[in-house]
Amino acid sequence: MVHQQFSRRTALKNLALGVSAWSTSSWLPALANASAETGKKTKSVILIWLNGGPATIDLWDLKPGHQNGGPFKEIDTKVPGMKISEHLPGLAAQASDFSLIRSMSTREGDHSRARFVSMTGYTPQGAIKFPAFGSLVAHEFNVENDIPSYVHIGGRPAVSGGGFLGPQFAPFVVGGRSRRRGPDNSDLKVADLAPVSPDQQSERLQLQSELRSLSAMPSSLVTDALDSARERALRLMNPKAASVFNLEEEAASLREAYGSSSFGQGCLMARRLVERGVSFVEVSLNGWDTHSNNFERVKELSQTLDRGCATLLKDLRERGLLKDTLIVCQGEFGRTPSINGQDGRDHWPASWAMMLAGAGIRGGQVIGETSNDGKEIKAKPTRTADLMATIFRGIGLDPRKQNMSNVGRPIRLADPDGTPIEELL
Repeated sequence: MVHQQFSRRTALKNLALGVSAWSTSSWLPALANASAETGKKTKSVILIWLNGGPATIDLWDLKPGHQNGGPFKEIDTKVPGMKISEHLPGLAAQASDFSLIRSMSTREGDHSRARFVSMTGYTPQGAIKFPAFGSLVAHEFNVENDIPSYVHIGGRPAVSGGGFLGPQFAPFVVGGRSRRRGPDNSDLKVADLAPVSPDQQSERLQLQSELRSLSAMPSSLVTDALDSARERALRLMNPKAASVFNLEEEAASLREAYGSSSFGQGCLMARRLVERGVSFVEVSLNGWDTHSNNFERVKELSQTLDRGCATLLKDLRERGLLKDTLIVCQGEFGRTPSINGQDGRDHWPASWAMMLAGAGIRGGQVIGETSNDGKEIKAKPTRTADLMATIFRGIGLDPRKQNMSNVGRPIRLADPDGTPIEELL
């Protein structure tokens, strides 16, 4: 056969460059690139990722009356004593469903490093290819499903590969090519998931067979990635599986309730995915890197966040899904309590806040406290390792469970230094 005349280099080049002929989704090249660089389901996780580092002093932990407080007012919530931003009224009405951690304290003030730590729970360590915790959740639950078990909606994932778990646990990316700072209306449809004809299906299966014949070549990360991607792509040819990404199946009134932004529609898609058994969904809301014009931008972003996230909470609760779905809402760090000369706030990992809701989490709690100026932690300092241990416990996974890494060293789900926050569990 022709392929027997290929050199290893030529075969790999053709696999990497020509794979679009049989791929059913544009995420396959990303899987190959990421790999080259890098029981039973009981719960799901939805990560609301506030990309850029939100000014949590203007969201969850306001400082009214202090010069660092800014112009926003705080409002009462359904939970006595818990107050949040006036621009989050929808969430305020559902505060009994979520809890706040106001004492997050981390070390990384650089976006890329902070994102890595937030997403993996570990600081970079030499050659170890740490997976994102979405990959870990997908791996541990290992759900048999035609839909990818880890889906990222909007923007690029901070950790794109499956790390030492393998490319089959890399995130499936939906939409998010817009580079606008704030909310956008980018198309969330998944590329190339239109139904195919029997002839097209036959051609793709024939090419699949030919690709399998190349397995006699020495194994490589690229061919492993393509093998994994091929299996996932073929599963998504199933119209029933692909339909989960079609938001037009939802009532117009519900789509309107979530908001027309890609974030709001992404939250709706997240609900559809967990409803179909997907283990981990990440929805990104971009634009929080507010070094200038912080208050105007945070107001707009807060309104988008409130509409999408509050509707998601309500929708999950009404469908009986909230008890089995853990929602995590955070960014990579907070922003300076002090306001700079451009009416902005800069990077601030020392003290910030985030929100948890749903499965395994007791709602209506406020964990930790910051000083009147917002600069210091006064009670219950919480590290990323503690948060990860809490999340894994909340979804019924033992944070001490180990997986073998690519360097032959066992790595726990959560950093051994982490301690679950018992008040939340």
